[in-house]
Amino acid sequence: MRIVVVGDVMLDVDLSGEATRLSPDAPVPVVDVSGVRRRAGGAGLVARMLARDGWPVTLVTVLGDDDAGAQLRAHLTGVQLVAGTSGYPSPVKTRVRAGSHPVVRFDQGCEKTPIPDVSPAMLRAVEQAGVIIVADYGRGLAANPQLRALLGRLAGEVPIVWDPHPSGPEPVPGVAVVTPNISEAAKAVQAAAGTGPSSVEGVAQVLLERWRTRAVLVTRGVDGAVLLQEGVAASHAIPAPRVETGDPCGAGDRLAASLAVHLLAGRDLPEAAALAVHEAANFLAAGGVGALPDTEGTAAAPGKAAPEPFRRTTEPLLLARSVRENGGTVVATGGCFDLIHAGHIRSLAAARDLGDCLIVCLNSDDSVRRLKGPQRPIIGQHDRAELLLAMECVDAVMVFDEDTPEAALDRLRPDIWVKGGDYKGARLPEAGLVEGWGGRCLTVPFHPARSTTGLADALAKVS
Repeated sequence: MRIVVVGDVMLDVDLSGEATRLSPDAPVPVVDVSGVRRRAGGAGLVARMLARDGWPVTLVTVLGDDDAGAQLRAHLTGVQLVAGTSGYPSPVKTRVRAGSHPVVRFDQGCEKTPIPDVSPAMLRAVEQAGVIIVADYGRGLAANPQLRALLGRLAGEVPIVWDPHPSGPEPVPGVAVVTPNISEAAKAVQAAAGTGPSSVEGVAQVLLERWRTRAVLVTRGVDGAVLLQEGVAASHAIPAPRVETGDPCGAGDRLAASLAVHLLAGRDLPEAAALAVHEAANFLAAGGVGALPDTEGTAAAPGKAAPEPFRRTTEPLLLARSVRENGGTVVATGGCFDLIHAGHIRSLAAARDLGDCLIVCLNSDDSVRRLKGPQRPIIGQHDRAELLLAMECVDAVMVFDEDTPEAALDRLRPDIWVKGGDYKGARLPEAGLVEGWGGRCLTVPFHPARSTTGLADALAKVS
């Protein structure tokens, strides 16, 4: 169940301030530095993002034996670090910003170095992965022959997300998906053939054949991404939500991290890619790397059966898998939860007491409209999910678009499926499906005179 990030780490330093005048020595702005922030970049940023979200993550890398290397270790709090010695100075990238605008960047120790050695401990850590992210930043770790041989063998066993670099090696054959941006993809095609197709789909097709991977996901910034899979004739365009951001730094790292999480949860690649593109956009909309704290931890509220990190996640499929693997009982319930009232809260609390986690299968907005009419839902699915997750008794929410929860249940496969006591004495519609994998269907007490319709009618009278 552990996510392993393999790749190059650098120390990112941000100097920020205001520029209100020009230097008397040259026509360049003078930045009055008011803030200095340091963080782990490259593969370290990917690992920090995952640790911040509560995932058990191991970072396999090499570090320099210098002050920057010591700072990197300090900024990787919350990440299980398995690091060899690079034998060279740690790379440092210093960005100067005036307000929200970058002015200049200084790179130290970023020149190409010989391929580093890998230790037995590094290889053992990779072998323990449930999913692997190769975050290549061109420093040579991804070119190590021993590591590449191991990754090639594991490619048929666990999902591998490979985020390539123009200065790095080609991905090993058979990885689940390679995630170049459009510039990196075009350069890779040009380097291989001198010329290449002009369309994104054509570039992806060349790379899919050359790299012999199972899929290529070419990201295009605000234009989303294009996914091409082995054995699938047509490419799949994935739009990105429009966001206002001045700094795209970290978007590719967020995308790779999200892809790995969703693949580990058992989602198919098109769904995982669509979710990852949206989560990368949301990451930038929330402030990107500038909104990340300087150091990270993984403290989490205690849980009954799930390992500590999984108590913080709202990823339903992975939470269910984690609870089951640790001997716990997965409980699920479902509904529209349009206007949450006391009856909902009591039923949810009673359902949570039946097991070790409670996952709510929530009707999407389209599903609610088909079931309840064009005036519903009153509250959108994102807000409804947020309200449910704010309750202590709800551990995760799984939104579904169908009219019934059967498809969501078939993917989730809970040990117990719970409905309200208004079904008491009747066989639940989902009983046959749930019993098919050995699950049980139960009812919890029904609280009369409390309903969404009644609450909506009452609100209409006072509006």
